[in-house]
Amino acid sequence: MAVQLPAVTSLPGGPTLLLGGLSASDTSLGTIVAIEGNRAGALGNLPQALHDAAAATLGGQAYFFGGGGTAGSSADIVRIDRKGITSPAGRLVTAASDVEAATVGNTAYVVGGYDGSSPLRSIVAYRPGAPPRTVAMLPLGLRYAAVAPVAGRVMIAGGTSGTALSAAIFAFDPKTNRVSRVGSLPAPLTHAAGAGLGGAFYVIGGRTTLLAGQTANILRVDPTSGTVKLAGHLPRPLSDTGAVARGQSVLVAGGRDAAGQASDELLSLDPVQ
Repeated sequence: MAVQLPAVTSLPGGPTLLLGGLSASDTSLGTIVAIEGNRAGALGNLPQALHDAAAATLGGQAYFFGGGGTAGSSADIVRIDRKGITSPAGRLVTAASDVEAATVGNTAYVVGGYDGSSPLRSIVAYRPGAPPRTVAMLPLGLRYAAVAPVAGRVMIAGGTSGTALSAAIFAFDPKTNRVSRVGSLPAPLTHAAGAGLGGAFYVIGGRTTLLAGQTANILRVDPTSGTVKLAGHLPRPLSDTGAVARGQSVLVAGGRDAAGQASDELLSLDPVQ
């Protein structure tokens, strides 16, 4: 199934879940797809069709945060178990689409997003059984950033602020609740995917302009120095993919190509260290 802007997370010892997204006809999806090895199959359905949401795994279960749909941005947090059964798990501080999330320890951090009128600066912490709370603010409102957990921090790169693309690389430290700028991408980038692997932060694909300019670049970011190196290439330029570290590789699912078409590909990447 072709999909763009899905939320993706992996369950420990289990499948990777591909949640929601946009179809090839730019329609919001409510599907829960389980990926094991190189095979994908339907597992269930979300309570509503949404795209531009985030996903993270906590306590062996998947959580789906926010998203956009026909009714606008959602504040819902949905729990998904290994059988694809969903249940309400809370609500975000504010409705948010265009978000990403990363798990550090027993907490998921939901980064930036869009509330329906403005980009968000917030980093929201969520633990099952407790209400979400804003723990930090980004220097600028940011949506469509690449986000991943790396070495106990949440790395954030690129994204869109208003109508401008960002090249900034930020690190959020949950121990201090502080956001610091650690470097810059070679050029502004948005709608890229992020993954943490082997102590490095990978920024995958993305757009070099607001609506187009897809790239095939895979960038490796040193989370301490902020140094950026080219680590490889996708088979073709893609933005709006879902990506997650799985074992010693990165799974990349779906996306949007330079012709504006949604992808149905599952890619396993072994970036150059």
